[in-house]
Amino acid sequence: MLDDVNFNGRKVLVRVDFNVPLNAELEITDDARIRAALPTIKKVLNDGGAVIAMSHLGRPKDGPENKFSLAHIVDTLATLSEATVHFSSDCIGSEAEHKAEEVAPGEILLLENLRFHPEEKAGDEAFAQKLASLGDYYVNDAFGTAHRAHASTAVMAKFFPGNKSFGYLMAKELDNAEKVLSDPGRPFTAIVGGAKVSDKLLILEKLMNIADNILIGGGMSYTFIKAKHGNIGNSLCEDERLDLTTRLMEMAEEKGVKLMLPEDSVIANDFSNSAETGICKSNDIPEGWMGLDIGPDATEDYRKVIAESKTVLWNGPMGVFEMSNFANGTRETAMAVAEATDNGAFSLIGGGDSASAIKKFDLVDRVSYVSTGGGALLEYFEGKELPGVAAINA
Repeated sequence: MLDDVNFNGRKVLVRVDFNVPLNAELEITDDARIRAALPTIKKVLNDGGAVIAMSHLGRPKDGPENKFSLAHIVDTLATLSEATVHFSSDCIGSEAEHKAEEVAPGEILLLENLRFHPEEKAGDEAFAQKLASLGDYYVNDAFGTAHRAHASTAVMAKFFPGNKSFGYLMAKELDNAEKVLSDPGRPFTAIVGGAKVSDKLLILEKLMNIADNILIGGGMSYTFIKAKHGNIGNSLCEDERLDLTTRLMEMAEEKGVKLMLPEDSVIANDFSNSAETGICKSNDIPEGWMGLDIGPDATEDYRKVIAESKTVLWNGPMGVFEMSNFANGTRETAMAVAEATDNGAFSLIGGGDSASAIKKFDLVDRVSYVSTGGGALLEYFEGKELPGVAAINA
């Protein structure tokens, strides 16, 4: 536990997730991930330690690129942390070593993008050792990359026996996930959306053992509806997954889980916000039309189930919420989750598009917890061991 350590006089390597969105002018458009790391950073600084912060940004392909430089983060980090922030233009090598040596208690040294070195994603041990040599304690607070076996998330920890911890954010993510996995208040409702059944297959199988209700939305719902011999027009469908969705529906029945599909859909004659739209039964969509959102009846059905729930997990949107004409199902679902939370339910928003939706509809303060790691949370729920978690626990 971080609270059990006094960092006075120590140089603490903190793996943060500063993979924030930048606009064309290379300005940060959402600083939530930086804010999420502040409690851990401030704990070290307030103890009288120095922070050496490591992160990736974006997906650089061939070494350093200005648009992926963490130099663009420095001013925001300095403002939010109220600390002096130094920057090293590489994460290893003589400059990083010199600046790590010089950084004073109460200050932060931000290293350049780890992924400018291919060894980071490769989980290279020699690279991890070079990073490790810069400090004397290791903290992993990057839940968003905990499912990646990268050098800074899964390999570095081995060089700090007895001197490694989860950061506050990482611990909070795991605590909230465990609250849903191990001891959910009932009824427990899981809302699972998104485009493809194949992306959510493992979590659906896992949820069959713990959820009371599973509400399906998004493009993936039409694979289920077609498996039930419905007409879905030109809606998204994974034909190769029809047998699988049939098996999932049978599994739900066997286990007494209420698996709900959208009764109706908002349909369009083109994948465009300016397309003609209509509403029809989800199993009777005309040829040439496609379902792009759950309809008003489905929205009301889902709202009633969510309202009666004591635990809600939401992973994936109900429709193409980026387009205003197909955002209503996701907006109303978000509102229903917020209202259930107001009435005492515990709600966990599973990162990714669900987190984006909660932010878009200004409901972050009305849900229990918004995960910072969509992929990591999904894999945790699927029962996979997260390399970044295992490395600290080892």
